[in-house]
Amino acid sequence: MSFLRRQESDEFSTNFNEIPAFAGMTGMKKKILIAPLNWGLGHTARCIPIIKALLKHDFEPILASDGDALALLQKEFPLLKSYQLPSYNIKYSKGSAQKLKLFLNSPTILKASISEQKEVRKIHKKENLSGIISDNRFGVRLTAIPSVYITHQINVLSGKTTAITSNLHQKIIAKFDQCWVPDFKDAILSGKLSSFENKKLNIKYIGAISRLEQQTLPIKYDLLIVLSGPEPQRTLLEEKLIAELKTSTKKTLLVRGVFSNTIVAEINKYTTVVNYMLTEQLQQAFNESKVVLARSGYSTILDLAKLEKKAFFIPTPGQYEQKYLAERMKDLGIAPFTTQKDFKLNMLTSVDAYHGFINSSDTTLNVNLFELF
Repeated sequence: MSFLRRQESDEFSTNFNEIPAFAGMTGMKKKILIAPLNWGLGHTARCIPIIKALLKHDFEPILASDGDALALLQKEFPLLKSYQLPSYNIKYSKGSAQKLKLFLNSPTILKASISEQKEVRKIHKKENLSGIISDNRFGVRLTAIPSVYITHQINVLSGKTTAITSNLHQKIIAKFDQCWVPDFKDAILSGKLSSFENKKLNIKYIGAISRLEQQTLPIKYDLLIVLSGPEPQRTLLEEKLIAELKTSTKKTLLVRGVFSNTIVAEINKYTTVVNYMLTEQLQQAFNESKVVLARSGYSTILDLAKLEKKAFFIPTPGQYEQKYLAERMKDLGIAPFTTQKDFKLNMLTSVDAYHGFINSSDTTLNVNLFELF
């Protein structure tokens, strides 16, 4: 069977093209809190199709997060209620000591998860929630109402400590009523990240969800660069790419992935730079681009699979998950990758030797997914 090519699943039936950005609230009775982690924009991006599906099926989504993640949700759904949660303040190291950096951040993350659970109780008292959907926010759950956890990392890769980090994460997942994995049952995209033997976990595979739709548009850009992820690594990659682009004649669109008013100086006459794009703009940009250069984040892979694009990956330094996914895509003949340190723009020619992504099916979300609520 060709990678990512399979029959359409009977579990899914709603076409995202039919889902409006905002549906009227008349008659909506059940309120569902949906809260993505503010760690890059990937967690938020993959929550967008779920929010649209909730609206389609007469639920009232209530948004909660912090930082850029909350800003993106508010821009995508300006008429929905939103709440700010405590920040996890996750920072990447500038060097390779990422595991140590995250270990040192553990008390801060634990404190934030306790604080956010207190905030969720306040929100529930005010809104009378019928359910919770948390994308990798440990404390966004309540025992009194159905709580769902979204992740593609049932197993958390961390080198020699993988068994420990995976066990700890599975204990967190087990506190939720369900765990939704954005992949198919054979873990065709996520591989060993979402393969599991823990019978205590109530896992539901929801398909390769994406906020983007494939369109037939003329190619406008040779290269689309989509930056994302936590600082300082996002900025370090941006600086490296800008230096590489200065002598390039490729028609390029660089999406910085920041909600900022900062204007980047002109790189060259062939390169267009924007700080961010909302779903409709980003969808058009993807469909108008020949090749996509991005981190090998899982949400980006979901988008690329949906749009059947060719790509080149630069994993975030020190992030085992992204390195594994990049290696997996290369081994499957889908896309090449290199390290951030070694990247040169001329490496993009290697993309021609790979077949790119093939859409697995028209993944959609029907009302049965929300029967827990």
